[in-house]
Amino acid sequence: MNEVINLLQNHRSFREYKADPVTDEQLETIVTSAMAAANWINGQQVTVIEVQDKPKKAKLAKLVGNQAYVDEAPVFLVFCIDYYRAKLAAEKNNTTIKVTDSVEALLTGATDVGIALGNAIAAAESMGLGTVPIGGIRKNPLDVIKLLDLPEYVFPISGLVVGHPKNDSATKPRLPLEAVYHKEQYHKENLEYLINQYDETMENYIRERTNGAQSRNWSSGVANFYSNAYKGFLDVSSALKKQGFHND
Repeated sequence: MNEVINLLQNHRSFREYKADPVTDEQLETIVTSAMAAANWINGQQVTVIEVQDKPKKAKLAKLVGNQAYVDEAPVFLVFCIDYYRAKLAAEKNNTTIKVTDSVEALLTGATDVGIALGNAIAAAESMGLGTVPIGGIRKNPLDVIKLLDLPEYVFPISGLVVGHPKNDSATKPRLPLEAVYHKEQYHKENLEYLINQYDETMENYIRERTNGAQSRNWSSGVANFYSNAYKGFLDVSSALKKQGFHND
């Protein structure tokens, strides 16, 4: 197994960080790697906002759902869909953009953000840094948009905590390959069995990680989250419209 594959397959998220700074050179390497990612039509629909200002970072920590490591780590990166540059390109060429009138803008932009985010995480980990993505950046999008002064056609999709890990973290088991890798067509036949199998694996993992203090599985966590947690993301639709995305 080569070094790149080993790095990717041993990804871990970290939620405790030292106060040690991340250098400008490291941050530029991370963002340059993110921007080198594949993207739709070379439109480069991604912008990254770096936040190191302590009061601003502390406020973001609250806005994303009181996640303390956003405040604790030295750097918080906010990955945004960005069609504002496309708007400027259109104006330069005496036309207007229409993509933001379709859900395609969100699918394309969010896909590009995800690919860029993966590159950023890999780049950071290659330098011995730790990361954790923060989807909670969409919990209070209007406040985040105001705080970061995001123009129209720009929307925050994910945050990324970056720093020097304070403690080690275990690699979390993933679903069996057969559950996510299908050949020729989608195969439903064995999914319930594979989920049950994975639930047992995750129960053992959580029990070991917490020295027996907790015992939970994958399916209950996903079911509870998707049944309840999205009540905390109610402002997304109105915030998208405010930013110029009209997908009705």
